Amino acid sequence: MSSTDLSAPIADGTTADRARVMARRRLVFFTLVSLTCLGLFGWMTRLVGADGIDLFDVLVLALYGGTLPWVVIGLWNAVIGVALIYLKRDWLRAVVPLAGLDDADSPIVTRTAIVMPVFNEDPERVFKHLRAIEASLERTGQADAFEFFLLSDSRIPEIFEEEERRFETWRRTSAHPERLHYRRRLDNVRQKVGNLESFCDRWGHRFAHMLVLDADSLMSGEAIVRLVRLMQRNPRLGILQTLVVGLPAASPFARMFQFGMRHGMRSYTTGSAWWQGDSGPYWGHNAILRLAPFIRHCRLPRLPGRPPLGGEILSHDQVEAALMRAAGYDVRVLPIEGGSYEENPPTLPDFIKRDLRWCQGNMQYVRLIGWKVWRPLGRLQLALAILMYLSPVMWMGFLFAGLLRTMATALFPGTDFAFMPAVWERVASGEGVALFGTMMTIIFAPKIFGVIDVMLSAAKRRRYGGALRTLAGTAVEMTFGALLAPIVAVAQTVFVIGLMFGKKVAWNVQARDLKTVAWSRAVRGLWLQTLCGVLFGAALWAWAPGALPWAIPLLAAWILAVPFAVLTSSARLGRLLRHVGLCAVPEEIEPTAEVAEVMAPTPLPVLAGGAALAPTMTLGHAVPSSPDS
Repeated sequence: MSSTDLSAPIADGTTADRARVMARRRLVFFTLVSLTCLGLFGWMTRLVGADGIDLFDVLVLALYGGTLPWVVIGLWNAVIGVALIYLKRDWLRAVVPLAGLDDADSPIVTRTAIVMPVFNEDPERVFKHLRAIEASLERTGQADAFEFFLLSDSRIPEIFEEEERRFETWRRTSAHPERLHYRRRLDNVRQKVGNLESFCDRWGHRFAHMLVLDADSLMSGEAIVRLVRLMQRNPRLGILQTLVVGLPAASPFARMFQFGMRHGMRSYTTGSAWWQGDSGPYWGHNAILRLAPFIRHCRLPRLPGRPPLGGEILSHDQVEAALMRAAGYDVRVLPIEGGSYEENPPTLPDFIKRDLRWCQGNMQYVRLIGWKVWRPLGRLQLALAILMYLSPVMWMGFLFAGLLRTMATALFPGTDFAFMPAVWERVASGEGVALFGTMMTIIFAPKIFGVIDVMLSAAKRRRYGGALRTLAGTAVEMTFGALLAPIVAVAQTVFVIGLMFGKKVAWNVQARDLKTVAWSRAVRGLWLQTLCGVLFGAALWAWAPGALPWAIPLLAAWILAVPFAVLTSSARLGRLLRHVGLCAVPEEIEPTAEVAEVMAPTPLPVLAGGAALAPTMTLGHAVPSSPDS
């Protein structure tokens, strides 16, 4: 292996060889990110500080500088990812140096529990997905090595009674009922974390691996068997995360959102896996875990203090990944599409609600990041999770700091603010426009490179319905994304500030079915965005009209937030997009067997006569009843 080839496979090298290669990769990556951030920061400093820099300028520049790392990391992840995919013949092995990447024949000799924790979810969706996974595993011929566990924390009687009925139907119609287990806790202490801990304590010793699913997860049997084979061949692999993509959606919002995510995800994840290596991400679902070290090392403590930042750790996945890596096990992501799916929120209010739950959980990492147990990349993963939600807050601060200075210039012309109009003139000049265009390109880089990835391959273009539909869908999604980001940024900013005063959100069930957003609901949830747009636009019109043309995308997003929420929840628009083939993911054009099964409108089978079934309160028939079942 060449000591200078940073893309060389390292699976067969010594531990020291692997460490040296990863150290060089990380040095290259952080050098690229640092130099790019310094260049952009210097550019902005030149614009803002041409007439001198005072304390207010320092604040503006600090806020701008704080927004840079997150977007620049995304840029270089995408660049490196596309470069590897198209310039490196064996790019997957270079990125994920695991033994058995091409293994499709070795027998499954370990046992794996397929675990789905649920809380007040739609039972029809849950069982439709589980049965599709079971059928897909049967087609692989390896189903004997797997057992299913539905771990219910549902509290609504109508829901958990339906769960019990559907489970009994599934058990009676399955060829292997002994592999199917249902358990409902009488209390939901520690929520999902407690649910999984309870399973691990009682049943973890029976299995080598645990495959964790969300209620909307779908995986093919082929993808699951591949994960198990990789775990068998790589005993130091603690967590292996799949690349999760969106299922075909009727909702216009979900459809456009996941179309853009799908383009950028593979190149972005490939680039990040190249430098993160064995300290990769875990997203909490559609991933396989090695149970023995997970049980031994990944039990989560209760944080000191009161919620929202204290108490139970809500975003458990990244913490578990960092703990697994701290224990000496690898955490990796497999950056290839195929066989791993989820559903996305169907409307803008549902998306914001889910995002703020994640925000609250990620901000708890402030109290975790100083633990001595972390390895450097584990600590960095937690820091990036925090930065993910601090960056929009700093961006909003940067915008409104500039606005305040503009107002002060007009209201107090004899003060040090008097040169502010000249600053806006420079911002609106060719140099300012060039910086604006550069920042927009960087922000959209993962999606742009994702589209390039598709357009360079005839096979990929066919999967998206051809070049014309791909480009048209990209234009629609880019517009959608440009409107979505400022709307969400306002919500994130208000919520992060609220966290300091004890504000929190309830971690309730996620909406998954499309319901048109009423105008009244949109106004209640998005009035602040509308107000921001009106006030910001009025201020620029009055005091800095030269900058107004460049603020139009931002102002349009805020002012149109309410109609945007209503329109993107329209079932009629969703049908139109589907009819013309815009923003279609490949599984809509050529659905796999698993996707076709869960997307079919046919209801699940019931027992002859439709007789009500006696609810089962045991964890399958091979498991005795217990106090929490």
